[in-house]
Amino acid sequence: MRGTESRGGEDALPVWSRGERAKAAAGLMAGWVALLWLLELVDVASGHALDGLGIEPRRTSELVDVVPAAFVHFGFGHVAANSVPLLVLGFLAALGGIRRFALVCALIVVADGLGVWLVAPAHTNTAGASGLIFGLFGFLLVSGFTERRPLGVVAGLLVAAVWGTSILTGLAPTQTGISWQGHLIGLISGLAAAFLFRRRTPADQRAGRLFQRRRLRG
Repeated sequence: MRGTESRGGEDALPVWSRGERAKAAAGLMAGWVALLWLLELVDVASGHALDGLGIEPRRTSELVDVVPAAFVHFGFGHVAANSVPLLVLGFLAALGGIRRFALVCALIVVADGLGVWLVAPAHTNTAGASGLIFGLFGFLLVSGFTERRPLGVVAGLLVAAVWGTSILTGLAPTQTGISWQGHLIGLISGLAAAFLFRRRTPADQRAGRLFQRRRLRG
């Protein structure tokens, strides 16, 4: 059920029920993963023409590939490996709101892509959604703590229990054929996003209103 609420004299804003949030998050992530598979089909059909959208470091012309690189992969095995974690972690992150989720993903994708462009080894081509996956892992890991939400803390701990070992393995510099730099930058970006896009708790809102009243009185 969707109702309305008024905030600070603004027009009434829609309030989404938990079921509607879950449905929207599930639809978004199902579409996102389907897009990755579709792009890989196009890549194979075109003789791997989309592989050129990966990031080759420190070449100015490659800056335009910072965002597209997060959507293309090197083969169906690569897409398959990223599909389940992206679907699950993205769904959990999107439950907090589609708009905030879009901002979190934008920050992770851009920061991760620029970081890869800066620090990846020369003569490499980096692409795939794993940087975003590591970022969403970091975001979910700490967002419950930053927002003081017990359910969010539990979700973060469950995410750590399921994917923590894989995340640590993906950060190892000894791994060959993967961009551990992209994984690390993605993780850091997700942690930063948890603080930058932290939702205000009722206590924070009360403190903000009290501060405003004190300023008006002063």
